[in-house]
Amino acid sequence: MIRCGIIGFGKMGRIRAKAIEQSGLAEVVAIYDAEPQTDAACPQLESAEAIINSPGIDAVFVCTPNHLIPELCKASMQAGKHVFSEKPPAFTASEVEAVREVEAATGRKLMYGFNHRHHGSIQKMKHIVETQEMGRVLWLRGRYGKEVDASYFKGWRANPELAGGGIMLDQGIHMLDLFLHLGGEYDEVYSLVSNLFWNMDGLEDNVFAIMRNNETGVCASLHSTMTQWRYLFSLEVFLEKGALVLNGLKTSSGVYGDEDLAIKRNNPEAATGDFMQEEHIIYHTDSSWLSEVKHFCESIVKDKPIELGSSMDALRVMQAMDRILNRS
Repeated sequence: MIRCGIIGFGKMGRIRAKAIEQSGLAEVVAIYDAEPQTDAACPQLESAEAIINSPGIDAVFVCTPNHLIPELCKASMQAGKHVFSEKPPAFTASEVEAVREVEAATGRKLMYGFNHRHHGSIQKMKHIVETQEMGRVLWLRGRYGKEVDASYFKGWRANPELAGGGIMLDQGIHMLDLFLHLGGEYDEVYSLVSNLFWNMDGLEDNVFAIMRNNETGVCASLHSTMTQWRYLFSLEVFLEKGALVLNGLKTSSGVYGDEDLAIKRNNPEAATGDFMQEEHIIYHTDSSWLSEVKHFCESIVKDKPIELGSSMDALRVMQAMDRILNRS
């Protein structure tokens, strides 16, 4: 049984704790949060350092505000702990590279919480792309937005030095990660970044990005927004023999609607009206959190590489993020 400590016991820390207990592979033995948690079911230590240095902890889950993540990851691995960290992995790609150096030097497992890869619909899309049963990927389009009011900016999220950025770094990073996961690398990136409504320096409220892989020709279009005034998730992958169209994402709150994957297979030789055959798969449960924790734990128990959410995945997404946010 892997003994886990959690640094940061807010919303994400609690989600991770529940998944850890459900996994059957690990248990939460201690937590630390800047605010005492009156309902915590396990011991609370006095500091993040106490979690990191505890001899009774094998793995550390970093569930803190963004600016703390890189240093906590490095310190945990240097103390001999395996690490699971929330996203974003850092503010820039160079910061991720520094974390990767510690990972290589210590030989510890390091995984980041790009949990969208673990949704059933995404796993189905990945399988179709990898097997090329519908041919090569031609292009992708993604839109991701949510309702935001002034309460969103309470606390550290209102400070760019603590948050690192706005909607793109907070939510759009998931769509960007899926583009890399399904469409490969992009060496040509153009973007428009704005904050016309919330008007907070360093906290973008809209990003429009267009990307291309000049070797494969695959193009992708991404819109990340917090001025959409409704929750929306839409990911479309167009291939030689049809399209994968995912609308909605199953979450605990249900605000993104049903997770509805349409698989549209084309048949150019068919009679008029039968050109497209469409299959719909509705995913009624979200098992991504549990799947993610199991993947992390199994990589430790079986001593195998992280395949989803590795530090290399984190580096690639932040290299693309730097270009989108004009940081490189």
